[in-house]
Amino acid sequence: MVPGLLNVGELAEYWRIAKVDEIGRRVVANNGFDGILTMIGVLMGSWVAGVQDARVVISTGLATCVAMGISGAWGAYMAESAERKHAMQELELALLRNLDGSQQARASRFAVVVIALLDGLSPLITGITALIPFFFGPLWGDITYTYVAGLALALMALFALGAFLATVAKENIIRAGVRMILAGVICVAISLLISAKG
Repeated sequence: MVPGLLNVGELAEYWRIAKVDEIGRRVVANNGFDGILTMIGVLMGSWVAGVQDARVVISTGLATCVAMGISGAWGAYMAESAERKHAMQELELALLRNLDGSQQARASRFAVVVIALLDGLSPLITGITALIPFFFGPLWGDITYTYVAGLALALMALFALGAFLATVAKENIIRAGVRMILAGVICVAISLLISAKG
């Protein structure tokens, strides 16, 4: 092992001590959901505005995904860091000793970084999913098919997210997936309603 680097056993132990599993699942689910719905909004806004150039949709979508990723990672780092420091201070007060350099302190710092990464990457990855067809725009011919394919992928990503949460909660996967898709359908319907009134 390279000096200064953690081995897999240490990382696994920090993961367990800091309870990254539970927080990580919530972060991925919440921010992944935000990423997909935001991109549905971008697609619908572009379609309603009559954007015919796939490159415009891609650049708008990527800029939105990157902004969500940076916002998620930065905000999560600041918030998680504050919460973890507070928890360490409470623990030090209860134990009447300084925990700097302890395994608990190292696990806490590790958790802050992991949660920030998960928070930033989840909306970035799920959001980009809806853009995939636009990279192959010329193959579809009419860009309307590209929009439909992008929305279909977004709805499939919502279903997968619902299925993931259902697996964690040991619930019905189909029902949970359909509930998530419903949010996407509502987003599409509201976008169409807004455009009709405009």
